[in-house]
Amino acid sequence: MHRLDKIIAARSSYSRSEIKKLIKRGEVSVDGEVCKAADKRVNESAEITVCGRAIGERYIYLMMNKPEGTVCAVSDGREKTVVDILPEEYKGRGIFPVGRLDKDTTGLLILTNDGELAHRITSPRAEIKKYYIAETDKPLTEENISMFEQGISFRDGTKCKKAQAKNLKSDEKNLVGVTISEGRFHQVKKMLAVCDIKVTKLTRISIGNLYIDVKLNKGECRKLSNIEINQIFFSNFN
Repeated sequence: MHRLDKIIAARSSYSRSEIKKLIKRGEVSVDGEVCKAADKRVNESAEITVCGRAIGERYIYLMMNKPEGTVCAVSDGREKTVVDILPEEYKGRGIFPVGRLDKDTTGLLILTNDGELAHRITSPRAEIKKYYIAETDKPLTEENISMFEQGISFRDGTKCKKAQAKNLKSDEKNLVGVTISEGRFHQVKKMLAVCDIKVTKLTRISIGNLYIDVKLNKGECRKLSNIEINQIFFSNFN
């Protein structure tokens, strides 16, 4: 049981002052009955309407096809963030990106206001695998592939966990598929740089067994189903 005004604040973009005024005017109903007490204790499962419209669910889970030029942050004084480009209906709901993609990296990004789920996804112990496709200036060699399998080391001594890398068929470009189970800063680009390979474009395709929806244009997002959320914690990669 939680206070009515707090539930509305968590599930909508109304400010606290707006909520108090709406409740006082009788614009808020709980399970079909008008409620004028902001501090009324309400069950999480209660149906709450504001001005005749049902307010959204407590937690929101979104898949975004992240575009270039956006940073994975809630706010930034200089750059446009992935939260800035969310549809208005999701703003003011405490939504944040789960993990990071570089400013110019595109593809699958999960956003939510569920801190517990975000922790489950990003925890190093979870070792959830992420699959990327990189456009590069040259293909991998057999030695490079072996380096990924053994765990690449950076110049500063950082040792990456074992990963997978392979050349992908393409008539026009050098494409490399990379699977990692951790999320270090610029990790994929830095791993390929150790192999003397430059990344010109990078796209994240999947997290666990959840794949980017090919119907989403860059910058677009949609809600995730419960089945899709569960797919995050499974993987087809060995």
